[in-house]
Amino acid sequence: MEIYLYIALFAPLVGSLIAGIFGASKKLLFTGIVTSSLLALSFFSSIVLLVHLLGGGDEIHVEMMTWIAAGELYIPFGFLVDEISATMMMVVTLVSTLVHIYSIGYMKHDAGFNRFFSYLSAFVFSMMVLVMSDNFAGLFIGWEGVGLCSWLLIGFWYKKDIATWSANEAFIMNRIADLGMLIGIFLIYWNTGSLQYDTVFAAAPSLDETILVLIALFLFIGAMGKSAQFPLHTWLADAMEGPTPVSALIHAATMVTAGVYLVVRAHPIYELTPDVSYFIACVGAFVAIFAASMALVNRDIKRIIAYSTLSQLGYMFVAAGLGAYWVALFHLMAHAFFKALLFLGAGNVMHAMRDELDPYKMGGLFKVMKYTAILMIIASVALAGIFPLAGFFSKDKILEVAFGSENYILWGVLWVSAGLTAFYSFRLIMLTFFSDSRYKKLGFDPHEAYPYMLWAMAPLALLAIIAGWFEHQFVEFVTQALPMFTFNVADVVWMLIVVTTLIALGGIALAIWTYRDGPLDPKWERNPIHKLLINEYYIPAAYERCISRPYRELSAFFWKEVDLKVVDYTVDLIASMVYGSGKKTHTMQNGNLSSMLGWVAAGAVLLLLAVIFSSGIQVAG
Repeated sequence: MEIYLYIALFAPLVGSLIAGIFGASKKLLFTGIVTSSLLALSFFSSIVLLVHLLGGGDEIHVEMMTWIAAGELYIPFGFLVDEISATMMMVVTLVSTLVHIYSIGYMKHDAGFNRFFSYLSAFVFSMMVLVMSDNFAGLFIGWEGVGLCSWLLIGFWYKKDIATWSANEAFIMNRIADLGMLIGIFLIYWNTGSLQYDTVFAAAPSLDETILVLIALFLFIGAMGKSAQFPLHTWLADAMEGPTPVSALIHAATMVTAGVYLVVRAHPIYELTPDVSYFIACVGAFVAIFAASMALVNRDIKRIIAYSTLSQLGYMFVAAGLGAYWVALFHLMAHAFFKALLFLGAGNVMHAMRDELDPYKMGGLFKVMKYTAILMIIASVALAGIFPLAGFFSKDKILEVAFGSENYILWGVLWVSAGLTAFYSFRLIMLTFFSDSRYKKLGFDPHEAYPYMLWAMAPLALLAIIAGWFEHQFVEFVTQALPMFTFNVADVVWMLIVVTTLIALGGIALAIWTYRDGPLDPKWERNPIHKLLINEYYIPAAYERCISRPYRELSAFFWKEVDLKVVDYTVDLIASMVYGSGKKTHTMQNGNLSSMLGWVAAGAVLLLLAVIFSSGIQVAG
């Protein structure tokens, strides 16, 4: 089985290197085909490993080589395939393979075609390192790898200032969070003497409670950055400046799911720190409704879907924070399928509308993009949590967890968020595909995507429909590595299902009725609540005024007053003194015998004086 582990891990890297060789060359279609094929090979190997575990096989643990061996510190390049990592490997490689195939059509006319596929495959490789490592150091290497690749991909169109700005924002905000994660990893090593998962988790119960709380908090700070939890959330919507397949990959299978994976993987630590776990659940519930509210009014189809991801990540953290780690992982898996489908559908719409993102300028696209519309409707129904699609099973399970653990406030927040989710999802559908064809007045001539792009989306649509049906098999599988969270809602389970379904259906019905004739009258957008939501609660503006602007001004001050007037002046003064002394003394080597004899005599006098002076000191002593 080890050979399949190595294939699953390194096939994306090989694809990235092959595409990178031709990175500066003209577009070569075979780079897209080769990288997609290698991703498919990685997916096949991941499935083989998953089937091995499903069949009762032992977890696979390999130590490829020694990485760091210094004193008592020993960190190998070790990889682990257990029920948690096998689930993540399947999700990552499946979604990534389909996104790669889709990208061949999406990036077909882009001059950076080869470079794009090199970055995209490197992104997948980094995520595989993250989820397959058997220690925190290896996880951190993959963690930083996805951060680097996200910077390259968000800023892929680097000639656009907004793209490079968004890439830098994501990179810098994640570096801030990663400092917290590094502190957590250092605390783990200082208190356990190891970074290996099995050793650390075995030692965790014997650690001081304060140390455990600090470790849990600092690790979660890292997760907050990667999974864009408040207050480190603003980069996620701005990251939409990258190509749409990148958005699909970031939101469905790679970067933002890494934070949830970290909490799930480190569950033995979080089980020992219930206060930190409850804090995680509260942050998740806040983010769920916070992000959903911003999606209600946004006029950018990709940003609406991005806020949806942010909201659903909140749901996952609620489940993980309440101890239902398998439920969080279940929703992560189901969400990956319909969220990737939504983003790829948005990519089809963008191509058809010459990169237009405002649904107010669309409408009536169902007539010309029927297949894309159907696929996005399936994804939106799954996102809204309507039976029998995947979201019904995974998202509603989180609501049951909240209610069953008697966290009624969290349940209420998530319940309201479910209604908002249904509303903004179908607001997007109605404004884009139905009502009047507003695009005609603006001169657009939309068309359906290439057939193979639609075929790449089809498996995601199928999984968005049926993934939830395998809940019981999923529970039996992952609870071999995760605790079986128990909660009793048997007496009210049907009531919970009914009220959750009713608010979701109500949100859908309200969106259809509200936007049946197209956008609302502009007067509705002049109220204070709309302005608050469209400006993201003025949080980006507050960051700009309180952090970014003062930092720029402080940097400008130090540049002008310290760097130029002190540092540069000092360096220039030393240089000028050296140059001046050299200029004045170069006459020593002018070749004139009389002049050179004079210098010899002067040197002899100086040496004689030095001898006399040192002798006088010795006599006096």
